[in-house]
Amino acid sequence: MFLPIGDTPNPPGRAWVNEGLIALNVAVYLLVSLPLSQTAPDFTNPWLIGYLHAIGVHSPHELQQVARHLSGYEAVVFQYGFKPAAPSALTLLSSLFLHGGLLHLAGNMLFLWIFGDNVEYRLGRLRYLLLYLGCGVAATLFFSLFAFHSSVPLVGASGAISGVLGCYFLWFPRNRVKTFVFLFPFIMQSFFLPARWVLGFYLVVDNLLPFLFTGGASSGVAHGAHIGGFAAGCGLAWAVDRLPGLRQTAKPFRERFSEQTRPLNDVTSVTALLEAERFNEASAGYFQLAAAQRLLVPSSQVLALGLYWLGRQEYELCLTVLRRFIVERPSDPLLPQACLAAGRALLKKRRCDLSAYQYFLTAAEQARDADVAQEARRYLQALEAQCHSRQRY
Repeated sequence: MFLPIGDTPNPPGRAWVNEGLIALNVAVYLLVSLPLSQTAPDFTNPWLIGYLHAIGVHSPHELQQVARHLSGYEAVVFQYGFKPAAPSALTLLSSLFLHGGLLHLAGNMLFLWIFGDNVEYRLGRLRYLLLYLGCGVAATLFFSLFAFHSSVPLVGASGAISGVLGCYFLWFPRNRVKTFVFLFPFIMQSFFLPARWVLGFYLVVDNLLPFLFTGGASSGVAHGAHIGGFAAGCGLAWAVDRLPGLRQTAKPFRERFSEQTRPLNDVTSVTALLEAERFNEASAGYFQLAAAQRLLVPSSQVLALGLYWLGRQEYELCLTVLRRFIVERPSDPLLPQACLAAGRALLKKRRCDLSAYQYFLTAAEQARDADVAQEARRYLQALEAQCHSRQRY
């Protein structure tokens, strides 16, 4: 068993929306789910009858077999859980706050408590709430694609939480997750593991493989909802990072760059302009190059272009250049300098300091230049001091 129990670094301040979502889920369980699960079922309730039909109970003999496991809560689950065969806007949202039991609730809230605060800090409160609800809806609809004739209700916050995990996967890859490993009698210990290892295990081993081997919807666990939520979170995180820069580079060049600049999209012309340090003119051509063409531009010139936009306080353009550099040239000797500059650009953007931490950590670990490594470590120390009050070990 692998159980996450904390992560580092954490943002400063309180994650009010994340904590509010946890409180709301717990309140629904304590005030609705738990009391009703202790009450006797009302077999005249049409919602309970619908639930029994959905799970395949059609005869008195079958009813006798399942009756001792029923309570008043099953009627609420059937009424407010999401049924793919009878979808509604109300149950798309209400199903996110119902749980099948204490362990179901506890597991979901543990993951939300560990990973949600970083994502809320990155997005801000309102956007985080919208992301949470949007990913929950997307997860439910994705699950429904593989069970669209099913009347069995789907409940739980795990689809929405998987969307949060998808954002965390992209934005905080170098964070460490404290994980309790229980492989009795060999290993019973906590380890700090890279966030992407933990979340990759969650996605592939806990969900993707079971999803493939159980036919999508035949398992009692909604693996499809987890996968759909995770994919939605990754997509939204990618869009939040990239779209502002892509919008800038997609503007007509007569608006974005000098009117005297003629856009050039051949490597030779772009390289010549970069070598002459005519960065404003070179940018028009560079942003039109395909990935294979960009790799023909010398790394030092691409880095200089990113630093130029950093100096001009054009942080989205700077990040557009440097992110492409980092993704396309992962073994380049100048990668640490590119990561350092990307981190500095992110520090200038609101709520991006923990994302900057990821780049500074890469720069500090991979730098061959002592000055670059020292500068990256200074930024890391400042960020760690800022977040120290929120560490969870």
